[in-house]
Amino acid sequence: MVFGDWSRLAKLDIPCDKFTLEDVISTSMKKASRVAPQDSVIKTARRLFEVLEYFDEVQHPISLKDLSLHFSYPVSSASALLKSMVVMGYLDYDSYSRTYMPTMRIATLGNWVQGALFGESRILALIKHMSDATGEMISISTQSDLFAQYIHVEPSQHPIRFHLKPGTVRPLARSGVGWLLLSARADDTIDRLVRRINIEEEPANRIELVDLMQRIREIREQGFVFSKHTVIAGAGVIAKLLPIRRHGRILAIGVGAPVDRLEANESQIVRELTDGIARFVDRDE
Repeated sequence: MVFGDWSRLAKLDIPCDKFTLEDVISTSMKKASRVAPQDSVIKTARRLFEVLEYFDEVQHPISLKDLSLHFSYPVSSASALLKSMVVMGYLDYDSYSRTYMPTMRIATLGNWVQGALFGESRILALIKHMSDATGEMISISTQSDLFAQYIHVEPSQHPIRFHLKPGTVRPLARSGVGWLLLSARADDTIDRLVRRINIEEEPANRIELVDLMQRIREIREQGFVFSKHTVIAGAGVIAKLLPIRRHGRILAIGVGAPVDRLEANESQIVRELTDGIARFVDRDE
């Protein structure tokens, strides 16, 4: 059964993936902690991944001019980058159309990651189960240093929905999924992480460890997190830890949606998460 009937409403995608390691916090994210500025990323490395993500977005060959205009790169810099990627075997250049296209070398680079993270399709089966049961956006998250990172996202089936891209990050100590992931850590580890976070913060924005630990104790007691309006106004997530770790990484599964839909279906969603985890992944690896 899919919770909620939104079939008569026009489709509305609300992006939630603006908060990345390179972004400045938007007006709707004032509660979130600061992220690493663009200056912390080597320019050439940033551009290389921007090019790859642009190919993934447009899914057709692109020209030097297209790329240069889209990202406002200097033509000389864009040309040098594309030529280097051709020499390394990651792009193919067609001299007749003067366009570049990714090679299969790129397509095969991450083939192993899904199996390494999700094992024998158990987690993917759980994701499908939760998507079918709720119709909401289903995510898998893990800790990435001082951030919680979405590593897999199954889009919502509802016309009114929030949108996330895999790779999107949230501040570890200022987000629902982050609190959940921290709840799996020892208290002394949480203390060290908070100290690291606070080093980068202005005094007025520093995390109060006492308040954070109170949140974490509540999550540990109830076995899940229900975060409302924490990072994006109107958006929320109900999430639980997965009982398995992949290569030492703590994983969490979340159901993301507008807060009013989550509130209306909280008990059903928690039950589906609990039953689904027990059915699909609550077993020895």
